[in-house]
Amino acid sequence: MFFYVAKIGYFFIQPSNFLIALVLAGLIVSAGTRWRKTGYLFAWAGILGLLAGGFSPAANWLILPLEERFPKPAELTDYDGIIVLGGAVDTIVTGGRGDTALTTSGERITIAARLASQLPAARIIHTGGQGVIVASQATEAEGAARLFEDFGISADRVVLEDAARNTWENAVLTRELVDPRPGQRWLLVTSAFHMPRSMGVFEKAGWTGVTAYPVDYRTRGKEDLMLGFSGASKGLRRFDIAFREWIGLAVYWISGRSTAIFPGP
Repeated sequence: MFFYVAKIGYFFIQPSNFLIALVLAGLIVSAGTRWRKTGYLFAWAGILGLLAGGFSPAANWLILPLEERFPKPAELTDYDGIIVLGGAVDTIVTGGRGDTALTTSGERITIAARLASQLPAARIIHTGGQGVIVASQATEAEGAARLFEDFGISADRVVLEDAARNTWENAVLTRELVDPRPGQRWLLVTSAFHMPRSMGVFEKAGWTGVTAYPVDYRTRGKEDLMLGFSGASKGLRRFDIAFREWIGLAVYWISGRSTAIFPGP
């Protein structure tokens, strides 16, 4: 139930959707005579919001604290496993085309080739099923398996969890599958903006010895704080991503699925 409520609820509060709806509602209301001024106010508020979210640095203000929260480890030695979170495989296109199609978070999975080489004794664990409401023809695990084979990673090293639909299920189902032992060390790979929520969730689910390995950065760093966007779609897309993470952090903490509202190192 949590999965469906989260997906449907976010559709309506997603900034780009909400602002477009606000413009349309304003135009409809302004068509009458009694509430015309209110309608104009709604419409202009939506338009200004779209312009601000699309062209201003606002999206970078939201996403940068998330990306800067967890640094990469200084060195990589003696890790028992590399846990790669789903989100990199487009299950709909993968199912339709019969070959692995990646999303804009593709670095989550492509980095596995380098890490597998640097940590030759570590297991490669990919967790992800179908994170969409309407089932597609493939799971993320299927797409990941193809890529791992292409990377030359032995199938004996690979563990695939193919049922998780969100970060909480990633942590819980992978723990049940892998059965980590005290003293083992694990490298957690996901997008930098998603890492705070992921670390809080994994710790809450009972994982110990987990080290963050953030990838898929969307900013260069603090120098992007005042950087705007050349296209509204780019800014709004990043704003939506960052807004979703902040909302996710709050919801996971309130629902008892994370150790803190903003987990840190």
